[in-house]
Amino acid sequence: MKHNYLNNTSLNEAKEIYYSHLKAVGLAARSEVVAVREAGGRVLKDAAYARICSPHYNACAMDGIAVCAADTFAASEKIPLTLAPESYTVVDTGDPLPKGCDAVIMVEDLIETESGEVRIIAPVRPWQNVRQVGEDICMGDMLAPSGTVLSPSLCGALLAGGVTEIEVLAKPVFGIIPTGDEIVAPTADPKEGEIIEFNSTIFASYLESHGAAVKVYPITKDVKSDILAVVERALCECDGVLICAGSSAGRDDYTAEIIASLGTVLVHGIAIKPGKPAILGEAQSKPVIGLPGYPVSAIVIMEEIVREVIDLYNNKTPSAPPTVKAVLGKKVVSSLKYSEYIRVALGSIGGALSAVPLGRGAGVITSFTKADGILLLPQNCEGLEAGTTVDVRLLKPLCEIENTLIVTGSHDPLIDEVADALAKEGAPFRVCSTHVGSMGAIYAIQGGLAHLGGVHLLDSESGTYNTSYIERFFPEGGAVLLDGVGRVQGLMVQKGNPLGIKTFQDIAAHRYVNRQRGAGTRILCDYLLEKNGIAPEDVEGYANEEYTHTAVAALIAAGNADAGLGIYSAAKMYDLDFIPICTETYQFLVDERYRDAPQVQAFLKMLHSPAFAKRLEALGGYALEK
Repeated sequence: MKHNYLNNTSLNEAKEIYYSHLKAVGLAARSEVVAVREAGGRVLKDAAYARICSPHYNACAMDGIAVCAADTFAASEKIPLTLAPESYTVVDTGDPLPKGCDAVIMVEDLIETESGEVRIIAPVRPWQNVRQVGEDICMGDMLAPSGTVLSPSLCGALLAGGVTEIEVLAKPVFGIIPTGDEIVAPTADPKEGEIIEFNSTIFASYLESHGAAVKVYPITKDVKSDILAVVERALCECDGVLICAGSSAGRDDYTAEIIASLGTVLVHGIAIKPGKPAILGEAQSKPVIGLPGYPVSAIVIMEEIVREVIDLYNNKTPSAPPTVKAVLGKKVVSSLKYSEYIRVALGSIGGALSAVPLGRGAGVITSFTKADGILLLPQNCEGLEAGTTVDVRLLKPLCEIENTLIVTGSHDPLIDEVADALAKEGAPFRVCSTHVGSMGAIYAIQGGLAHLGGVHLLDSESGTYNTSYIERFFPEGGAVLLDGVGRVQGLMVQKGNPLGIKTFQDIAAHRYVNRQRGAGTRILCDYLLEKNGIAPEDVEGYANEEYTHTAVAALIAAGNADAGLGIYSAAKMYDLDFIPICTETYQFLVDERYRDAPQVQAFLKMLHSPAFAKRLEALGGYALEK
């Protein structure tokens, strides 16, 4: 079905159209009075003025005695001055200054006598060690101008100035309406055809973190009248409405039609990817936005559009997100038609940041959970080559990114297990892993884009692993192989092996799922095909590529394929039958410069620790290399 959007508007033009319209119709920020003690993070509606002085009385600033300064002028080290009890008053810090006194002598400067008198060896000046009325704040002082975000210290200053309640901009309330016949409430056991509704959880958390309040409505089926009724209700109860899904042009996509019936559709279709089906509308002088159903698409619209709508309500000027320079670790291609948002993992290698692109699908929510930044490819850009220096918009603090161990190459669950074990021990760094295959690990180490690279590359002539490849790609040295694990590779097949697959030769008669080119498992597959005289084109599914062992196992478990090469731990995870083929050597390649780095050594120490051996045993199919 062809999707016909009303527009293919550039992002900047879409923003200009939308925000100008919202301002023109009088998008209105509400206000409310709240207790200052609960006002942290809120935005002042009007300037705040002190109602009292602080301090509001002359206060003793030290423990000691309050005196009339003139009575002390004769004191000196050569001729100490003795003060009779009736000429001073003992005070503590914060006490009101007694009448007739204008100074405080610190207790440390007093010499007590047996008769109860005190002796001093230096005079005090008038108002010494006294906090006079208004020293900090004077009644009528402006404590903060309109639009100020109330910080903890400012809340304290308001209270000190006698302001106990303050008028702030009310948090704009956004209604979130999840729609779809296939959408169900979160469950650990969804039925086939059911999609767990998690978008509203993402959006609610995002809105709250950016200064908005949230009202999530029940899941609404794809019935036009039902969706219309919920949107009308949300417009009465909220300051803005987000309709989840139904923004495209399918037969059950009613969002644009509903918004148009209640108000105005200003933009339908933005020239960005992901996020292109978004709808920007208005009804009753309130923003009504149709979000794409795919989570990553919707997150991009939340970041690019909704965040600035919240800023309009809060009278804030949108701030540009922080960006850094990084070296692109892998070639990316893009359509000329759209601006594209590429999620990347970042790491600091040799003092420079590297950026490795993550999964780009609009429904791949894990690409956002693992992303450290966003690379924006502008419209009319065909792509970028590996090694290009790019600007990356940060999603995480730079200090966290710079303190990261980058592990890339062949996928293995044990990397995540090591990362988790290190985190449990309180390691002062994090581990970031990306899956680019064993050959990808070699290229990453060559290019200075990773600290460690997982490799299991079979030399078909010698039957050995890894060494010949390192000699070939690092003839001058500079990289070394570190001990990893031995792991069992074999054919994963459905539980009970209903098709009776016994050997690798049998894949020619069944549906196969392969690993990507450059993966060690793919090289093993090609070796076995040649050994058994099977042409790749005779294997159904040979071109069906996945990037991880678990992805292969998931497709077999789902019935999308009959067999695939993978490691035993992945088969065990998905309760698949497993036909062992070989035990391979899985090692870690490291640039010699980082071999002794504390993070690398901590990773290896954990990998070969007795405690981690128990984890490997639970995963199954591993043996530690010594």
